[in-house]
Amino acid sequence: MERTILQPAALDGAALAELKHWLGISRPNDDVALTGLLEASLTICEAFTGKMPLVQTVEEIIAPHAGWQELVSRPVREIAGAAWIAADGTREELPLPTDALEWRIAVSACVQLLRPFDGRGIALQLVVGIADDWESLPASLRHGIIRLAAHLYRERDREGKASAAVPASVTALWRPWRSARLA
Repeated sequence: MERTILQPAALDGAALAELKHWLGISRPNDDVALTGLLEASLTICEAFTGKMPLVQTVEEIIAPHAGWQELVSRPVREIAGAAWIAADGTREELPLPTDALEWRIAVSACVQLLRPFDGRGIALQLVVGIADDWESLPASLRHGIIRLAAHLYRERDREGKASAAVPASVTALWRPWRSARLA
C-alpha cells in the first residue's frame, strides 16, 4: 500500500510559537529549522501512536483485489475521493458514494471492492487526524511533540553522541494514545 500526504498539517503558527517559547527563542532566524523539527516530531508521534495527530489529507493506493483491506492512515474522518488507476497510470474518478466500494470508518478504516477492477489499484483520498488544529490537539500529544522537537533542536550539534531513541518523557505522554494491535 502506498501513501502520499496531499495536504500536510500547518505547523508554522501556534505550534512554532509554542516551540520557540519552550526554547526561549525570540528571533525568526531558526523558524525554518524549527518547523522542520516540528514536522519530524509530528511524524514520529504518528509512528509511535499509530494515529495522525493533526488533520491532513492523504492518498492511499490499495490493490485491486476482493476482500476487506485495512487502510494505513488513522483515524479516518472521511473518504474525500476515489479514483481507479489503469495499468497505464491514467486515473478515472469514481463518484462517491459508489457501488464499487464499501467502506467502514471507525478508528481505522477498511475498504472492500464490490466489483472486479483491472489496473494498478484504487486511489483513495482520505481526511485523517485527531485534531483540526494545533490548539485543539490534546495536551499530552501537543506537549510531547514540543518536547521532542526541543530535544532534537538541542541535540542537533552533538556529533556521534546523539541518541536515536525518543526520550522516555515524550513516550510517556504519548503512550495513552498508542494503538494496541494483536497479531
